Amino acid sequence: MVPLGLLAAFTLASVLIIIIPGPTVLFVLGRSIAYGRRAGILSVLGNALGMLPALVLVAVGVGTLVAQSALIFTIVKLVGAAYLVYLGVHAIVTRRRASADVEIAPPPRSALRLVLEGVLVGATNPKTIAFFVAVLPQFVDRHAGPVPLQLAELGLVFILLALLLDSTWALAAGTARDWFARSPKRIERLSAAGGVMIIGLGGVLALSESRAT
Repeated sequence: MVPLGLLAAFTLASVLIIIIPGPTVLFVLGRSIAYGRRAGILSVLGNALGMLPALVLVAVGVGTLVAQSALIFTIVKLVGAAYLVYLGVHAIVTRRRASADVEIAPPPRSALRLVLEGVLVGATNPKTIAFFVAVLPQFVDRHAGPVPLQLAELGLVFILLALLLDSTWALAAGTARDWFARSPKRIERLSAAGGVMIIGLGGVLALSESRAT
């Protein structure tokens, strides 16, 4: 078990990191704006589930290899960036359908698909691996028990905090979307804006440095 003092410090650091708009927040905002609160919450859930493989890899030591390998890191980064661009383009292409259906419901998308899309984004985000590798070990006490278990505990705390705080972003963005939904033209522009945000996120991810620093 992680000592309470270190756990409290890690919790505070995690909250500060999560609430600052970054790749995950931009993704959630884009999905909520494009498709509504339900899509945003399901995307948050999927993204949190997608972080679990990275946590497991770091806990067993493989995460260090990924973070130090420029080739592996770049492949993961580009796959995630390409998928984000695809999701953004899809939101823009279907914006007219969103405005046509605005009086009934957001564009129909299965819950499973929304979650799986979030899982893929979370699993292919190299920033997650970089964060787990660079930050988690700083809050481990080697005399307080097995290090892999402590890393897993810290990672789960971070994922739960991300699930809670990112859901808040999703609800806020989804609420703003409902206000715009009073006008079909507003929702059309809003859906397109959400798509642009996601495409921009994909571009930033693709152009970011290929090493974890």
